[in-house]
Amino acid sequence: MAAPRLLRAAAPRLYSSIAAPAPAPAPAPAQPRAVDEKLLSEPLAHPDFFNVKELFSLKDLFDARVHLGHKKGCRHRFMEPYIFGCRLDQDIIDLDQTMDHLQLALNFTAHVAYRKGIILFVSRKRQFCHLVESTAQACGEYAHTRYWQGGLLTNAHIQFGAGVRLPDLIIFLSSLNNVFEPHVAIRDAAKMNIPTVGVVDTNCNPCLITYPIPGNDDSPSAMELYCKLFRMTIIRAKDKRRHIEAVHELRRKAEGN
Repeated sequence: MAAPRLLRAAAPRLYSSIAAPAPAPAPAPAQPRAVDEKLLSEPLAHPDFFNVKELFSLKDLFDARVHLGHKKGCRHRFMEPYIFGCRLDQDIIDLDQTMDHLQLALNFTAHVAYRKGIILFVSRKRQFCHLVESTAQACGEYAHTRYWQGGLLTNAHIQFGAGVRLPDLIIFLSSLNNVFEPHVAIRDAAKMNIPTVGVVDTNCNPCLITYPIPGNDDSPSAMELYCKLFRMTIIRAKDKRRHIEAVHELRRKAEGN
């Protein structure tokens, strides 16, 4: 899905954190507002409110070949803390660290989806375009798998007009634009203070990514695992939000009667 289509589709969902200046004729009842605040603050009190730890195990990562990195000569110096060792001149990623970082990334993604944020999946690898777009469509979010034009985020108000809402989270299933250069959207997202989640292989730079996930980004089995985990996490968070809203609505009606 192209970025202009993404931003135009997201335009009706205006900035939820900025209230439009309008006179209030009468004070709103305090009970619904208190319920909304509880709805948003309750997940923050739990370290794993959406229980994302049960979605995968260390064996799942190993079977998907997440631990396989690139050749030692392609290693990025900022990825050295995530490397377990080197075998036959090929870097091996520490899956214990991958598990911790992946759980943090999935937990943050779930919180963004729970708060009805806009999530954008980004990948530049042609062989995974259909997989990434299908994943975004399955969980009701957006994807960009084509050439990224610089300034889509930094100059969005000029290209698409005022009132366009930018993504609340960008998930990079591949953080490289080609073999050597990082994706332009990583730099633009950092400029716009947009949080990012990214799979970083041993030849990638994890510095500008908010939640880096050290792991293989070339293997089809690894990419299928990443897409499945993010899809399940987002759907689980949205279902949790609908369930809690329904429970609060039933309680409110019961108290009213």
